[in-house]
Amino acid sequence: MSKTTPSPNFDLNAIIRGAQLTIVGALRALQNPDLFKQEHYRQAVIAVGIGIAIRLVVLAPILIFKLIFGFFGLFVDMSAGYSLISYMEFAEESVLQIPFFLMQLMRYIAPTLDDMFMQSLKWVDDTYMTKHSTEDRSTLRELYHPRLASYRPIPPADGKRPILVFLQRWGRRAGISLAVYLLSFTPGIGRFVLPSASFYTLSSALGPAPAIGIFTVGLFLPRRWMVMFLQSYFASRGLMRELLEPYFSRIPFSSDQKRRWFREREGILFGFGVGFYFLTRIPWLGVLIYGIAEASTAYLITKVAAPLPEPKDLTKEELERLVVWENKHEFLNLEFGKLDKLNIRDLNKNRKSQTAAAAGVQRPPPMYTPAEVRKEL
Repeated sequence: MSKTTPSPNFDLNAIIRGAQLTIVGALRALQNPDLFKQEHYRQAVIAVGIGIAIRLVVLAPILIFKLIFGFFGLFVDMSAGYSLISYMEFAEESVLQIPFFLMQLMRYIAPTLDDMFMQSLKWVDDTYMTKHSTEDRSTLRELYHPRLASYRPIPPADGKRPILVFLQRWGRRAGISLAVYLLSFTPGIGRFVLPSASFYTLSSALGPAPAIGIFTVGLFLPRRWMVMFLQSYFASRGLMRELLEPYFSRIPFSSDQKRRWFREREGILFGFGVGFYFLTRIPWLGVLIYGIAEASTAYLITKVAAPLPEPKDLTKEELERLVVWENKHEFLNLEFGKLDKLNIRDLNKNRKSQTAAAAGVQRPPPMYTPAEVRKEL
């Protein structure tokens, strides 16, 4: 897909549905009684404590500079020093996003989020079976947790430790962000830097016309607004990469397959990620909310990915099938109150029967309309 062609998967409907899944997924995760057992209370307390520690680490350099400038301000004018502090605070919080980085780093220092994801996936399966306990088991979807649990995390092909891969990825992104931010202060061309970065970033997702509109608006917006806009976009995408790590660490996707998996679902993943990104920015509670986001991602997986086959049946063809979001159109067109009711197996069964009935007619299976999906439910 060319850089100027808009992605068909990054549309408003998909983004809204992703934001809805932020709410539904969080509520579903909080209903899990296992999250409130004694050991998880301890984890929650630790999470809040880590959040406080991260906040203090981030604030410490700023507080030191404020004390120094405050002391010298008794004798000389330190207005320039206070302006410097303001820029440092903004760069730390919004350009480099140090609190967000430290929050994500905790996954690799104390890897308990993988267990939370798997436990939450089991809870989603149990809830689904309870809801449909009166229905014929053969018409229900496959369970996700038993299959995914039968796969073991795969070490990186290049032999690098996951934490080093994360640090390299974050360092590259932080370096680019800081360079773009500093270039925006260049006399003459500085005002075009951030709008141009917005155009380059969004043209592939939205198409050239909306990207040009954002570029034009960006010429008149304050620099800080543009930085926060761009960083929210990149941070939301990075957040989804980290939240989905327990899933991808178990499936031997190639780099190209993983890229296409994200591309196929980029609208709904952005809507889901941006919601939790803003929630994790709540001071002191960000780490705790990050844990809820990980638990909610288990619910998301059951909506945007097919259940895995048995490990012995995982062929190259099966991996390609997992890349495709098979029920995308049906799910995006469902009413909000029926997100749990889409039966992939029945829809596929009916499609096959309709195709077989059309003997000798070469045409693809029919696309279900929202009304037809509701009828199937």
